Amino acid sequence: MNPVLFSFKLPLLGEVAFPAYFTLLTLGFACATLLSWRDAHRLRIDPDRIIDLNLYMIIFGVLGARLLHVLADGHFMEYVNICIKPEVVRAVDGVPAHCTVDAQCAPYFLCNAAAGYCHPPRDCLLALKAWRGGLTYYGGFIAAVAFGLYYLRKHRLPLWRVTDLAGYGIPLGLFWGRMGCFLNGCCFGRTTSSSCGVVFPRGGAAWRHQLDAHLIAGSAAAALPVHPTQLYLALLNLLIFFICYFVVRPRKRFDGQVFWSFVLLKAIARSAVEVLRDDDRGVYLGFISTSQLISIPFLMLALYMMHRLRRAATAASGGAAG
Repeated sequence: MNPVLFSFKLPLLGEVAFPAYFTLLTLGFACATLLSWRDAHRLRIDPDRIIDLNLYMIIFGVLGARLLHVLADGHFMEYVNICIKPEVVRAVDGVPAHCTVDAQCAPYFLCNAAAGYCHPPRDCLLALKAWRGGLTYYGGFIAAVAFGLYYLRKHRLPLWRVTDLAGYGIPLGLFWGRMGCFLNGCCFGRTTSSSCGVVFPRGGAAWRHQLDAHLIAGSAAAALPVHPTQLYLALLNLLIFFICYFVVRPRKRFDGQVFWSFVLLKAIARSAVEVLRDDDRGVYLGFISTSQLISIPFLMLALYMMHRLRRAATAASGGAAG
């Protein structure tokens, strides 16, 4: 676990830190943007428009992912309290289990001496600080796609031919983002005795979760092994990229096939891995997460759109032949 990928000091500015999650996520979507820009030349689509589209979609994607995280991942009241009453919010990452003075929680947190735990300082803008972590994939996907559709219509770009570029660009970017999740220690899985188990350090989110759930006894105990669901999702996103780029793309029978293949595979993969996750991310009816709830209609939509676009392409080719 390494929440800060690297840092250095500059004159006047002081320490400049690069958070692992946001840095790798940015790297991932930079790779995806370059790949789609290259393929735009081959498809005779204006590459400058594709660059602009990617940049705007990343911005809207981050905003949408942050919004859904704040509203639906079970942390809404934490953000409210950090603004109006921060001492009631217990810090979970990299802090001692008990404190009596602020120095024990420094440099990022303060101590609630009466309750004996560290808490974040007052920050009424924290909900807007996406670079601090806390992004929900489907919120970003919905916001980015909504803007993308508007942009494509405005500039009269071929709708499904361009969205096929996103069909392999998005999972490539998400692969790097999930690697960042692993280094950040978030999005962890349930405890496991299998050889796949990973032990996160004391003071991290997984350790704190197990301590609060009384799975480990006392602050001196090490965390229990958990499923590295971040790595599962990273590998599945990489697999989806390879399938969409190297299998579906060269053999596609209609525009839109690559994109909706990605949506279908992503909905299945995300729903499967959610079963193994154990972090706080919003759970409904006691067993279904926010992402699983959204995956179901997206899976059905993908099947419907692939059927519809295939029939339209078949009808068009039949009419041309006649």
